[in-house]
This record gives sequence, structure tokens and C-alpha cells, in this order.
Amino acid sequence: MTIIDGGMGRELAKRGAPFRQPEWSALAMIEAPEIVRDVHRDFIQSGAAVITTNSYALVPFHIGAERFAQEAQDLAASAGEMARAAVALEGTTTKVAGSIPPLFGSYRADLFDADHVEDIATPLIKGLSPHVDFWLAETQSLIAESVAIHDLLSTLDTDNKPLWVSFTLEDSEHLDVPRLRSGETVQEAVATLAGLNVAAILFNCCQPEVIDQALDVAQTTLQQKDAPHIKLGAYANAFPPQPKDATANDGLDEVRDDLTPPAYLVWAKKWQTQGASLIGGCCGIGPEHIAALSQHFTGTSTTQR
Repeated sequence: MTIIDGGMGRELAKRGAPFRQPEWSALAMIEAPEIVRDVHRDFIQSGAAVITTNSYALVPFHIGAERFAQEAQDLAASAGEMARAAVALEGTTTKVAGSIPPLFGSYRADLFDADHVEDIATPLIKGLSPHVDFWLAETQSLIAESVAIHDLLSTLDTDNKPLWVSFTLEDSEHLDVPRLRSGETVQEAVATLAGLNVAAILFNCCQPEVIDQALDVAQTTLQQKDAPHIKLGAYANAFPPQPKDATANDGLDEVRDDLTPPAYLVWAKKWQTQGASLIGGCCGIGPEHIAALSQHFTGTSTTQR
């Protein structure tokens, strides 16, 4: 089992980092990157074997087109540097995942623009590349964007770092089968990515209740595609169901009272039985949740500050 870190945004807000819309977690990269480094350290101390760069909001949707054009690559490099600094300060072997976010807005499959994938993703990839161990295309709402990122990395990343792809799932209504927020089925998504031979397929930024359904489908699909080497993973958020017109970062949404660290661990145990070997948390899942996962799955004693 590999333990991944939890959500960055709320931890930044708790520590008094500059934090507002539209910049969201990018504002800390701009004004107080050392707080980002310290959040990474907290997750490492909680037992995370993988931390994720704070590059999620470094897109025009959040920082604006002008700032993106001028600063995106440098800010991405800073995000990678802060993650690496945290690992160095903790003296661990923690891996750094380079977050490639949804390029046109969280949950917004309808805003996908194939003609501008390269323009937005390239500076992020170039800035992060020297500092990360592998790539994590996360909170992907549709198949086409994840495929486009895979294809772009195949030309830009000369080191051929592994790629993990994580999809966000529709969780606002009961569905016949698990689906991405685009309406595409999990079966279609997993089959497509198995054909691309990605290193891992995960599900994130949605309720744990829909993730367990998706893992069943994913495991079956990988078996059918003779791709058991592709790892499965999960990192849910702590939000109530999100409507179709929601945007993941509209504000600091209320989180569910029932997803305490022990309750979240119950879900994680189930995910493990369904084939997940990469487990962490998304929005609203903090160091205390990661500590509970680490203590159970790895027996690691944590040293949270």
C-alpha cells in the first residue's frame, strides 16, 4: 500500500496562508510558498509516501491569462521546489507527484478545448519536470483531456516519467453505472487508459460512496484488458454531493461531519479489498486522516507537529 497526501487548500487556509478566489491555492505559491512547504511537511510527518505539488490552481481559470503567460512556468517550478524542500527537510524517501490539473476548470468537461491543451499544460510540465518523480493528471472530468495530457507528455518529458491519471466521478445523482462528470462511463475511461499503458488509474475529488463502485468496474476492466500491472487508487473529498453545475473551487465548501479519520479509514479498507494500492485524500481530508491511513496500512508511527 502506498499512502498519498491529502487536500492542500484547507490546510493552507488553516495556517493563515493568503487564500481567496479566483487564485485559490495558487495565491500561496505567489505570496507565501514557505507555507506550502510546511503543509507538505505535515503530510510527510503524517505518513504520506507521496506528496503532490501545489500546482493545481496554476491555470488561467484561476490566476488569469496575463499572469499565466508571464509566470506560470516559474510558479510551477516553485511548486516543485517547495515539495522537494519538504522532503529534504524531513529526510525521507517521499516521492513527489507533479500535479497536472484540469486545464479549463474543475468538474467542467464542457469547457474542454483541445486546441489549447498544449498552451496551458506545457509551462506547467516544463516548470515541474526537474522536481517530480512522476506525473499525476488529477480531477479529470473527461477521457479526451487525460489522453491529450498523455500525448503531450510523450513529447515533452524526455525522462519518460510514469503517469498516473485520476478521474473525478459524477456523485450528485444515482446512476446506472459509475460515470465521469462528462457522462462517459468508468469502463470506457479505464479501457482507454489501459490502451495507453499508464502506470496508475485513480479516482478523486468525489464522494467515497461512488469511488467504491468505480473501483469494482476498473478492476474488472483491467483484467479484461490484460493490464493487471496498472495500479488502482483512490482519494475522495469530504464534500456533500456536488451538482452538475458545480465548480470544485467555488469556495471553501462545508465538509461532511461523518468523514472523520476513523470513518475515512473504513472506506480505505474497502478500497483496498477492491484492488486499490494507492490511497490518500482530496479536499477536506487532512493530515489527521492520512495519519490514520498510515498507521493502519503501514504501521508507521507519525510525528505531526
